[in-house]
Amino acid sequence: MKTLNANFKLILGVMVMLMMVLTSCNPNESVDMPEVPEGTSGNSQIDFGSNIQRDFMGRIVDQSSIPLDNVNITIGNKTAITDNNGMFVINDVSVKERLGFITAQKPGYLKGMRSVVPTSGTNMINIMLVAETLVSTVASGSSSEVTLSNGAKVSFDGAFKDENGNAYSGNVDVYMYHLETSNPAIEAIMPGNLQAENANGEERVLVSYGMLNVELKGASGEKLNIADGSVAQIELPINPAQNGVAPATIPLWHFDEVSGVWMEDGEATLVGGKYQGEVSHFSWWNWDAPFPAVILCINAVDANNNPLANLDIKLIESNAVNGRTAFTNGDGNICGFVPINEAFTLKAFDPCGVEVFSSNIGSFAADTNYSLVLPSVTATVISGTLVNCANTNVTNGYASIIYGNQLASVPVTNGDFTLSVIQCAALTSFSLEGVDYDTFQETDTISYNFGSADVGNIIACNAVSEYITLQVDNDPVDYFLSNITADSWSSTSVSIGGQNDIGESILISGSATTLGTHPDNGPSYIGIELNSLNIDHGVPNTLASTITNFGTVGQYIDITITGSYTDNNGLVKSLSAAIHVLRDN
Repeated sequence: MKTLNANFKLILGVMVMLMMVLTSCNPNESVDMPEVPEGTSGNSQIDFGSNIQRDFMGRIVDQSSIPLDNVNITIGNKTAITDNNGMFVINDVSVKERLGFITAQKPGYLKGMRSVVPTSGTNMINIMLVAETLVSTVASGSSSEVTLSNGAKVSFDGAFKDENGNAYSGNVDVYMYHLETSNPAIEAIMPGNLQAENANGEERVLVSYGMLNVELKGASGEKLNIADGSVAQIELPINPAQNGVAPATIPLWHFDEVSGVWMEDGEATLVGGKYQGEVSHFSWWNWDAPFPAVILCINAVDANNNPLANLDIKLIESNAVNGRTAFTNGDGNICGFVPINEAFTLKAFDPCGVEVFSSNIGSFAADTNYSLVLPSVTATVISGTLVNCANTNVTNGYASIIYGNQLASVPVTNGDFTLSVIQCAALTSFSLEGVDYDTFQETDTISYNFGSADVGNIIACNAVSEYITLQVDNDPVDYFLSNITADSWSSTSVSIGGQNDIGESILISGSATTLGTHPDNGPSYIGIELNSLNIDHGVPNTLASTITNFGTVGQYIDITITGSYTDNNGLVKSLSAAIHVLRDN
């Protein structure tokens, strides 16, 4: 399978003062992992609510935003492996009402861990994995220091242990990574979602001043840690933008990989622009100020109540310069934790970065559902059906849409997919790819105009490089996959033909060869001929052809034909055709 838009860059907000948790499958699922009891989760005392069933879909990338395949994904008691597009789908998995915990593991990378407040519909998950980086090798039995180029430092006393608690003697490889608050990808990299439990067992949301990951390995690659009774000194420079607000002392928090939340564990002191503290074990560590929290859920719709998927939303705390940016899921939903009794500015942007909404909201004293209506925009509903090599609907797969600098993916439901997005003035087209997870087959990446948002049937079959599909009314879709020809001998002629599995021939021809929409009765047009259509050419029709690609010889011609016609029995029928063929002449 090819990689979908390998150069696509994640669009992530800079998180400094406000740390709001926003959230908007694969056939290799297992059920051999134990369920966590109702209420609490793992080592945490927080009541996360009852068990609920939710659907998840996500994309895993590296630090260059290149999709990563063969990443092991775990949510609750189910697992999946990412495909070549870095995508995974896990449906109907048991999570908590206030916590869904996702892990992503691949050799050579730090473990990715994301916590979300699960929403209805499909929860979209984006995780960026950080490559393991060997920073230094130290020896047991003697004190040592390991320092990163930005000044982050760890000091060891020389005492280490293995995973069984036995004393370790020998060389120790030190892997370190400092996640700075100025990193634009902090939201995709950081573990959890800044949901935390303080020393009193109370739920909090954190404002971070930096995170540090340290992993220790022995000479044979075995995992090590600090010996019992020993501590390590850690020192972390803060973001200069936070100098004026950084407290003199701040709690330390480690990430609990069982519960999926940050746990209060010590304190650090600000000395010369660096926080200094000591820890008794290594995992992810975080320097954070805690605040009581509530859940804010936002549902975004247009003036016609169409959900706005993949909407770029930014929430800024009243006394902060920067905020948190994230994207709605396919139902227009995002949920997350916000500090209690705080006011915010809520902004929304179209795919071209144009602000389409801004308003002050809050404060919120309790969990809140907020309806975001954007009267100035209208959703474009992109829909279609994904079928497999046997021309039956795909039941386990997804469709990905690329428009502007955004990518949106939705799972299929018995082959069907629908996504409502904002089309900004500078965008006239989008690209689409569909993937069948059961067979690991996929479509080509096909371009469409927003004017033809009903893309019809697309075939996820690597063995099928070109096709013609046709549907009349609600009749079964007819597929023309053999003896396909596509010729254009001049700038004003095109002729495309093919046969279905019973040998019936179709002819699509006319004078239109330029991109755009061409009505059947226009100066340039494309007509369709098939005996079984029985078209009465003496009666006007509303058929129109939209050309989205018209390549040179060896390249693709992509056309959709939609509208209605009258047959020779006087019956008005609707027609939808999709043409994806390689040009021969």
